Amino acid sequence: MVGGVVLFAILGGWIVQQLWNWLLPTLFGWPSVTVWQGLGLLALCRILFGGLGHGSRGPRRYKGERFKDMTPEERDRLRRALRDGAGLGPAASEGH
Repeated sequence: MVGGVVLFAILGGWIVQQLWNWLLPTLFGWPSVTVWQGLGLLALCRILFGGLGHGSRGPRRYKGERFKDMTPEERDRLRRALRDGAGLGPAASEGH
């Protein structure tokens, strides 16, 4: 199991290295990277753009589930806020 994870990570680093070295030095004149630098870039992108995993955000939920968990008052308040924020209805200050 651990060997598979390590192999998968190195494969990911190799793929990033190949894509980087194929595109960026030619397009932008940036230096080539090694497999380990590719793995570091992969990890950095995961941290910056992908989060740290499901544990940090809680369980994945479908869009409709959050709405179902709301009380009717919360739903109405959300609908009004979305409508007013999008300019589709009367402004909140008009008392509607």
